[in-house]
Amino acid sequence: MKRVPKENSLTFTETIMTGSRGAVLHTLLNLGIISQLGFCTEETTYSSSTVSDYDYSSEEPGDVDYGQFVLQCQKSDVRSFRKSFLPAIYAVICVLGVLGNGLVIITYIYFKRLRTMTDVYLLNLAVADLLFLFTLPFWAVSVVKEWIFGQVMCKTVYVLYRVSFFSGILLLMCISIDRYFSIVRAASAHRHRSKAVYYSKIVSVCVWLFSMILSLPELLYSNQEKIANGMLCKMTLDNSTIIFTASSQLAVGFFIPLVVMFFCYCVIIKTLLLARNFEKNKAIKVIIAVVLVFLLFQLPYNSVMLIDTINDVNATISNCDLSKRMNIAIDVTKSLAYVRCCLNPFLYAFIGVKFRNDLLKLMKEMGCMSTEKLLKYTNIKANFTSKRGSIATDTESTTTFSP
Repeated sequence: MKRVPKENSLTFTETIMTGSRGAVLHTLLNLGIISQLGFCTEETTYSSSTVSDYDYSSEEPGDVDYGQFVLQCQKSDVRSFRKSFLPAIYAVICVLGVLGNGLVIITYIYFKRLRTMTDVYLLNLAVADLLFLFTLPFWAVSVVKEWIFGQVMCKTVYVLYRVSFFSGILLLMCISIDRYFSIVRAASAHRHRSKAVYYSKIVSVCVWLFSMILSLPELLYSNQEKIANGMLCKMTLDNSTIIFTASSQLAVGFFIPLVVMFFCYCVIIKTLLLARNFEKNKAIKVIIAVVLVFLLFQLPYNSVMLIDTINDVNATISNCDLSKRMNIAIDVTKSLAYVRCCLNPFLYAFIGVKFRNDLLKLMKEMGCMSTEKLLKYTNIKANFTSKRGSIATDTESTTTFSP
């Protein structure tokens, strides 16, 4: 038997021990790696569980919280309603409004009949209504198609719309004040009759200037903007500007004129009831019609606008159906308020006896009426006036509100 050399034996033993130590180290190293992998696996599993509610790419439907999504309110039905409703109603308002207010302006200019304060106010009211009607075709085209008129016209149309709106409402208030002094304070009004037209012109200029000041937000914040469906003319406002524009429209464009008109016409009715005049009932009916028309056509729009402004500032509407109903309500009530421009000539100008006579003469000279019909109408009015006797002069200028 061959003996292994000692040094070789030691080498073998050392090799075995070295191998054992290597195996132990290898085993320990593997255990450490496994433990580290287990720890990392736990940590990764925990981390993924904490962010699973916000991981919208997860393949598990149950892990997605759909409440985190912001759903856009689709208003295609509102746009369809606007495309069919607004252009049609705007066309009717424009035709009737231009016809009525155009006759008022032509009659006053042709006969140079600016003899009283009411004459001046009615002429300015007709001009304000025509400026307002001038803006409607632009809005109708933008509803059907898009805004194609450019940045300058965007600001121009917005400013004209606001200036004509405020001036028209304020002129209605001035007419009620003039009627108050003409009937309730008749003696004082008669003393200042020579300067009445001059005062009315100054008041009219102040009304136009004040309306321009109130329309400054439209001048500053109206812009042409590019959207997905094309160009849009709109106002970009912050909350403070929204509050200012809405409060000015509600205060100056509704509440203050309503209070003044209500006070003046109530005192006028009280004065007429005490007067011995058989035409006072007709005058009272006219007054009631004026106030009711103002309320019926302005109150719904201003009420809806107030609610919409509060919702815009506080962002309280989160329901899509409610938002769409609000949009339709604004369109309908706003169009109803626009109809007032068509009725102003009939409520304020055409009811006047002298104005109607001048209008008949104008129609005759324009070839729209024969001489026989003109004589027929004037004879009827003359016979009716002669039966009224001495009351006729007073009633033509007071109770029937004839200029």
